[in-house]
Amino acid sequence: MDPFVFITVVTLVAGAGGTGLGGIVGALFRSESNRTVSLLLSFAGGIMLSIVCFDLLTESVEAAETFTSQAVLVAAGAVIAGVAVVYGLNLVIDRRTRHEVPHVARKSHPKTHDDLDELIHADHLAEHRKRDDSKMALFVAGIVMACAIALHNVPEGMTIGASFVASDNLLLGTGMIMAVLIGLHNIPEGMAVSVPLINGGMSRVRAVAATAACGLPTVLGAWLGYWLGDIGPLGLSLSLGFASGAMLYVVFGEIIPQSVLMYRSKLPTFFVIVGILLGLLIIYY
Repeated sequence: MDPFVFITVVTLVAGAGGTGLGGIVGALFRSESNRTVSLLLSFAGGIMLSIVCFDLLTESVEAAETFTSQAVLVAAGAVIAGVAVVYGLNLVIDRRTRHEVPHVARKSHPKTHDDLDELIHADHLAEHRKRDDSKMALFVAGIVMACAIALHNVPEGMTIGASFVASDNLLLGTGMIMAVLIGLHNIPEGMAVSVPLINGGMSRVRAVAATAACGLPTVLGAWLGYWLGDIGPLGLSLSLGFASGAMLYVVFGEIIPQSVLMYRSKLPTFFVIVGILLGLLIIYY
């Protein structure tokens, strides 16, 4: 099979398949437990940290070493760019939507998300439905929600695409490991997407379909990562570094703070550690 087609199929399974599976679990159990989602997100965050720290960053530095003696600086610059871009785009979305959701607009509300609905800006969409706004307003709210989800999924896809470029073996190399780990990470995200949609009145079938569709931007990210990585060592280093920075922001700026706020306990910390160790075992074994 052509490598590009193979990468597309694998990423589609990891992205849409992972979120879709999570959506099915959420639709079947319709769990509103912040505790459950908090722990699952913490675990997924730990897996993502393993991907970044034990694989992507080292790959980025090694690629940069082939053309410069300042390889670490090149990788670090790409990481900073990834953090800045995702943080900036998230900031824009939050500032444009916070004032429309009464409890989020309060000064007492944490400066990060602390509930399922806020994770994907489903609360923004629900507020428009509550006010019986026009179809255009609902459409714009849906686009905002899709953009918030895409900000997580596109960098994940970039890591898959770039990792396949760095792999000698399509079936057993780093790219496939990345796809498996990101697929696992997407399951609790899919649960977090489907439950608010169902609670907001959407049918279970439509909610699962919408949740699976949320994973499609992962494929776009994989194409971008594969294209950049295929340019040469510089493109590969920048692609892996940028994706690493984006994921580091998502984990430390959103997933971990949010997990703690959703379930105020030390238990999420232990689930992060378990996720890190599982990721480490999968990467090296």
